[in-house]
Amino acid sequence: MPADGDEAAELEVEGPSRVSSRRRFLARAGVGVALVGLGAAGAEAIRAATVSEPRPRAVVAPSSAVRIDGVTVVDPADGSRVAGRSILVDGGRVRAVTATADAPSSGARVIDGTGRFAVPGYNEMHTHVLQLPDTELGLTLMLAQGITGMRQMEGSPELLADRAQQRLGLDEYAPQLLGMPGDLLLPFNAASVEGVREEIARQWDQGADFIKMILTEPEVFFAAVDEAHRRGLRIAGHLPPAVHIEDAAAAGFDSIEHLGTGQSVFLTLSSESQALWAQEPTGLPFPAWVARLPFAAEFFDAFLKESFLGPATSTTDEAQIALLRRAFETYSEERTDALGRSFADNGVWHCPTLVGLRGKYRPDGPEFREDPWLQRAPADQRERQQADAEAFRAAPQADRDVLHEYYERCVRTVGRIAAAGTRIMSGTDTSGRGVARSIHEEFRELGRAGLSPLEVLRSTTTAPAEYLGRGDRMGRIVPGADADLLLLAADLLQSVENLATVCTVVRAGHVHPIDALDARVGALLATA
Repeated sequence: MPADGDEAAELEVEGPSRVSSRRRFLARAGVGVALVGLGAAGAEAIRAATVSEPRPRAVVAPSSAVRIDGVTVVDPADGSRVAGRSILVDGGRVRAVTATADAPSSGARVIDGTGRFAVPGYNEMHTHVLQLPDTELGLTLMLAQGITGMRQMEGSPELLADRAQQRLGLDEYAPQLLGMPGDLLLPFNAASVEGVREEIARQWDQGADFIKMILTEPEVFFAAVDEAHRRGLRIAGHLPPAVHIEDAAAAGFDSIEHLGTGQSVFLTLSSESQALWAQEPTGLPFPAWVARLPFAAEFFDAFLKESFLGPATSTTDEAQIALLRRAFETYSEERTDALGRSFADNGVWHCPTLVGLRGKYRPDGPEFREDPWLQRAPADQRERQQADAEAFRAAPQADRDVLHEYYERCVRTVGRIAAAGTRIMSGTDTSGRGVARSIHEEFRELGRAGLSPLEVLRSTTTAPAEYLGRGDRMGRIVPGADADLLLLAADLLQSVENLATVCTVVRAGHVHPIDALDARVGALLATA
């Protein structure tokens, strides 16, 4: 059951009683084989679907000196709040943080921040915004949420080349790009141990910041972890169906997304784990020879991903529902706590993307009808959300109840592993913003999981900084740090809700009042 809203997620194999979703996939894969067999005509169709025009070059314009007076500076590192401070930024960096009464006259533009709370900019650690044909709206939406840094979770040789040539549209109205992988690791480019080593070497040479895992055989998975680390790269993403989450942790898999993807984590957390795993199909969804066909990967990327982006009911059959139901009946808090400690001991981070999971396992919830963004979102996004909700509601009530419980178990599990010491990073698995899928919604769900307001703030500031090894440049408002910070209208340490009270965004020293950003979003929506 895929959990990733913007990429090819976990695919499943056909077992004796697992028929509907897998047969639909294999039927579509058969179409792919036929298209590939068309030779040049098929290849041209694939290229037309996957190749876009070169983007114009974009850079962050130089910023002038600005001093923000009278703010309360919040330090996520220790939770301290110091009132009456002045923050001087110039040249894209924080130059000084002093008492406002002692702030020197520097000729800088002065902004009155009285009554505001200054925090580091938020970092979105699971986005797919750069895959959009036109990124301007998505990037502006992120900035308007207070997101000043982002980890792009799907790349390609073309996107890596665009970054090298500054063609990703990353100006002062865009978050800073903190990292991007090359191609996803799939059977098409990682069919063997030797093949995955060659692919990682190729991505390293192309300038990938990390390796993104999706689906491989187990021996290829563990070889990928070793090879990525040998080259000084982190590896993050999904866990293939046959890889147990505790084994991935022991191997040092760096960042697990969506709790691993699919139901495998709950099989591990069951007091009947061994018996349930024996019922779980763990092979690849197609014969190995299919992955070796010319243009198979391009066809999958262009045409088959869409099959796995909808609600969980579209890829879940009766046998899986029964397996999940039993896993929930035998869910062990003791095993969950032990797994959380294992993550902490092995330095394995988690980006759960709870709002992304909610969109798959509870798309009929009231938050999707009540989100104000639903009225402003582009028509295709509104239509997709409504179609997903209708498709989900068409499933039997008993199935929907199990899938609803799946999401609630995810929330509970995130809270327990965090309490056990697992490091959590915030992300939404969107391309900027979705219906009931914003960074602020993710904060609320992390709070519902049991994280304190300070812990939620850390998940989007100091935690990403530590994960990326950038603690000297991001995550705190201190001299020498990047000038990426926010002014909030309310004390975030009092309530997770107050993390959404962004009234000013400072990105690389450029000051953006929230009203101006909202007006920019409106103008972009009008021309979309």
